Amino acid sequence: MVLQQQFSQWLTGLGIPVSADGPLLALLLVSVLMVVAWLSQRISLAIASGLMTKLSLRLTGPWQRGLKKYRVLHKAARLVPVVVFGWGLPLTAQPWPWLHQQTDKLLQLWLLVVVAMLLFSVLDTAFDALVNHSLSRRLPLQSMVQLSKLFLVLICLILALSALMGRSPLYLLSGLGVATGLLLLIFRDTILGFVAGIQLSINGMVSRGDWVQIDQFGADGDVIEVSLTTVKVQNWDKTITMVPAYAMVSNAFRNWRGMSESGGRRIKRSLLLDQHSVAFVDEKLLVRLAEINLLKPYLDSKHVELDLANAALPNPQQLTNGRRLTNIGCLRAYLVAYLKHHPMVHQQLTLLVRQLAPSAEGLPIEIYCFSNDTRWEQYEDLQADIFDHALAILPQFELRTMQQPTGADMRQLTRANVAVD
Repeated sequence: MVLQQQFSQWLTGLGIPVSADGPLLALLLVSVLMVVAWLSQRISLAIASGLMTKLSLRLTGPWQRGLKKYRVLHKAARLVPVVVFGWGLPLTAQPWPWLHQQTDKLLQLWLLVVVAMLLFSVLDTAFDALVNHSLSRRLPLQSMVQLSKLFLVLICLILALSALMGRSPLYLLSGLGVATGLLLLIFRDTILGFVAGIQLSINGMVSRGDWVQIDQFGADGDVIEVSLTTVKVQNWDKTITMVPAYAMVSNAFRNWRGMSESGGRRIKRSLLLDQHSVAFVDEKLLVRLAEINLLKPYLDSKHVELDLANAALPNPQQLTNGRRLTNIGCLRAYLVAYLKHHPMVHQQLTLLVRQLAPSAEGLPIEIYCFSNDTRWEQYEDLQADIFDHALAILPQFELRTMQQPTGADMRQLTRANVAVD
């Protein structure tokens, strides 16, 4: 009461008679305290602006831009008037319990709002600073920030209700169980998306920068954003597809991250050969094939193997009695050697050339290997180069490709029939 009496005497001396225990004096003291808090805020904001200017000269990069963009220091400076007001409130309003009680509630709400705004700014600054870091590919930073903000809002709401009702926060938490069933019914889809977003984030199913393919939603492209409820995919035609997080948990989708991390991208394509061109290798063809450097080690080892095998057979000179080289077998050996010596083919991953089951469309010779560059353009160039070479080398093995007759084939056949007639 000492402060109230001194202030009352001072006002009385100015010709303003005010009772020391009256409500008018209480309102005047609180008003003076608010003015002092406002002045402290102006001073603290000016100091924060000066500090930000100095930090801008010393700090560079995303942290500096984030501090300036989200005004972190300015929001921290807004704590000063809260502290000043909280320090002066017991001195000014304590003799009036009702006023002190109501003002203290407003002070707690003020503090919660200022702290929440400050923490939001800190989270946004950290996200902007780390979003382009390699860490953002391994951790779902945006989901983590959103989840942190959500928990922060829930905590602030509980504390605010606790302050207004004059109850303990534990009392409010005990009453949440009653409303849980109603909340689950009303916000079912939102809760499903929220839980699915947490699953995607914790299990590392999707990260920013992943190439995903979700046929159900027509999404095929790079993930540019992973939030708690949706995944934003930029398709290859530059359109954007928003996919609900719960759909990615409950349905199948393809993530090509493993391909990128392995350092190899699969090539799996077949040559369709005319089965009528498959034959044993005669002496003339053997001489020509022996001039191919990549094929020479195969021919040398195969000659030794066949000579040993045929030596134990009667009448091995007869084609049906012995083992012989075939042009298609030599082609497969050549393609394997070609791939093993190609600088753009990944040598640590699966590499083979195999013969598949023949059909009416021809005899498939499948090339199965991996490029050591996962970029799309380089991958397509390598695949085209391999099959350009494979198609061009077929005549050297006296092999032909198989394809459906075209109009030119029909015209040539018609001219041949006319000439015969």
